[in-house]
Amino acid sequence: MTTDLFAKIRQNKGPLGKYASVAEGYFAFPKLEGPIGNHMKFRGKDVITWSVNDYLGLANHPQVRKVDAEAAAEHGSAYPMGARLMSGHTSYHEQLENELAAFVGKEAAYVLNFGYQGILSTIDTLVSKNDVIVYDVDSHACIVDGVRLHLGKRFTFRHNDIESLEKNLVRATKVVQETGGGILVISEGVFGMRGEQGRLREIAALKEQYGFRFLVDDAHGFGTLGATGAGAGEEQGVMDDIDVYFATFAKSMASTGAFIAAEKEIIDFMKYNMRSQVFAKSLQIVLVKGALKRLDMLRTMPELKSKLWENVNALQAGLKTRGFDIGTTQSCVTPVYLKGSVLEAMALVKDLRENYGIFCSIVVYPVIPKGLILLRLIPTSSHTLQDVDITLAAFSSIREKLTSGVYKRLSESLETSIEH
Repeated sequence: MTTDLFAKIRQNKGPLGKYASVAEGYFAFPKLEGPIGNHMKFRGKDVITWSVNDYLGLANHPQVRKVDAEAAAEHGSAYPMGARLMSGHTSYHEQLENELAAFVGKEAAYVLNFGYQGILSTIDTLVSKNDVIVYDVDSHACIVDGVRLHLGKRFTFRHNDIESLEKNLVRATKVVQETGGGILVISEGVFGMRGEQGRLREIAALKEQYGFRFLVDDAHGFGTLGATGAGAGEEQGVMDDIDVYFATFAKSMASTGAFIAAEKEIIDFMKYNMRSQVFAKSLQIVLVKGALKRLDMLRTMPELKSKLWENVNALQAGLKTRGFDIGTTQSCVTPVYLKGSVLEAMALVKDLRENYGIFCSIVVYPVIPKGLILLRLIPTSSHTLQDVDITLAAFSSIREKLTSGVYKRLSESLETSIEH
C-alpha cells in the first residue's frame, strides 16, 4: 500500500507554513511598492524601509537607472541567448570578470547567473566524493544546500568557534588520508542574520597546518567592508589567503547575478565544469552592463560607503544607548533581539507598520530559538539620520508594549484566527 505524496504536506505545513492563513500578504510575502529607497509604500502607507539590501543606494540611483534603461533599449531583455559555453558569451562579460578580479585582488573571475545558485554550484563543482567539507554551522541556506549535494563526508563546526573548527579539521584529515581527497573549509564574510563577520583571519592561519582550501561567501561584505569596499577579506587583511572568493550582485550592487574569483587555473576549471552555468542561459547583457556601472560607482564614489556607515553607526549606537540587544554585529546588518512568541512578534510588527510607519524584517522560530524575536534592520546610504531617530523612538515604544503584555493580548485574537 502506498501513501499519497501530498498527505504529509496536508498534515504538516511546517513551522512557518502553519501561520499562512494570517501571515501571507502581510507578515510573509508582503508587497513593498514604489521606487526602491529608504521610504516605500506598504498597503498604501508610507513606511521607512529597513528590509531592502540596497546597501549603497544604487538600486534607484539616476546614473544606474540611465545605464540600465539604455542597455535594455539597445539589447532587449533576452540577449545573449544560450549558455556562455555555447552562444551566450560577450566581450562585456569578459570585461566585467576582469574588473571584478582586479577589484578583489584575484587572477581571474567568473560571472554567475544567481547568488543562491552560484554558491551552491561552486561548492558542488569544487569537491568530489573523496573530499571533505568543513563549514560553519550558521552558514546560509545556499551553502547548506550546496553541501547537501556533496557525496563525501562533511562536518560542521560551531559558529565562529576556531577550537571546534580545529577538532573537525583533525577528523577531516583522518578521512582524506584514507580517501586521498582534499579539504574545503567554508565560512561567510558576514553572517547575514547576526551580522557577525566570519573569523577569516583565524581560519586562514590554520591553512598551512591542515592543508585545506578556503571558500568565503561574502554576499554582505562585498561593497560594505574594507578600505576600498572589496569585502571582509580586505577588512581583515587576508584576501590573499581566501582561495575562492564569492559575492553576489544582489546586495551592494543592487542587481541580479554573482561572481567567483580565484587563481586563473581554478576559474578555467569552473567555467568548463560548473553545471549550473554550462547548462543554463547566460546572464543577460542588461544586467552585465548594469553591473559594470555599479562596480565603477562602488570603486569611484567612496562617499556612498561613508554615508552607509554614518547611518549604520548612528542606528547601532542609538539602539545600544537605549539598552537594546543587538548581539555582536560587526557589519551593517543590525539585529534587534527581543523576547516573545511568534504571535506576539506578529502583533508587534503589525503595530510597527500600521502605527509607526516602520517596515523591517521579522525572524522567529525555527530560524532562531523559541521565545526570541529578531527584528533585522538593514541600513543603507539612502537612509537619513531623521529616519534613524524616528525608528529609535518607535522601537522604544514597541518594547514598552511588549514587556507590558499589550502584544500578548493582541496575539490571542491571531491565535483564534489560525485555529479557525
